[in-house]
Parts: sequence; structure tokens; C-alpha cells
Amino acid sequence: MKQHSEKQKKALKAAAQSLYSAFLTLEKPEEVRQFLLDLCTPSEVEAIVDRWWTASLLKEGRSYRDISELTGVSVTTIGRVARYMNMGEGGYRLAMRREKAAKQ
Repeated sequence: MKQHSEKQKKALKAAAQSLYSAFLTLEKPEEVRQFLLDLCTPSEVEAIVDRWWTASLLKEGRSYRDISELTGVSVTTIGRVARYMNMGEGGYRLAMRREKAAKQ
């Protein structure tokens, strides 16, 4: 991560809040896709999709080896996703729970 001055850190925090709010304005999956494709490089979008896919496979109880073979994601990344699912901010669990509820 980049080094920031205190002034930059304050501005960065405000910019992050603005980004989070921008996501909340998007109403349809296609709008989120468009936003992500404008915001991120193709590799960054692919990495985000890989992590989400990995999280869903972990939730199904798949082994790291199975997930790696299915997705091409490294065992290191799978471990990182698993760690954040269990000890992160709770974002994976919240999003998965809400996605499941929306499908019912």
C-alpha cells in the first residue's frame, strides 16, 4: 500500500466512503458490472470474481484442492478467502446471506 500523509489519509477515507455510497446507488447487476469494468482493470475484476466464486465454493464445503482445480485459483488465495470469511469484517457472510435471501 502507498504511504500517505495525514492530510491524504483523511481525504482517502472520504473518497472511500464516497465509493461505498456509489455502489449503493447501483440498482441492477448490469449496472454493477458496468461500474466495475470502468473502475477496475480486467485483471482486477477477474481477481474479485475469483474470490467471490471461491467463497461460494468454500461455503459449499469444497476442499481447497477441488476449488483450485475448478477455478485455477491458487491454494494461497483460497486460504486467504477462507481466513477473511471466518475472521474478516463479515462482508462475505453478509453478502452471501443477502444473495441467498434475494433468490428465495
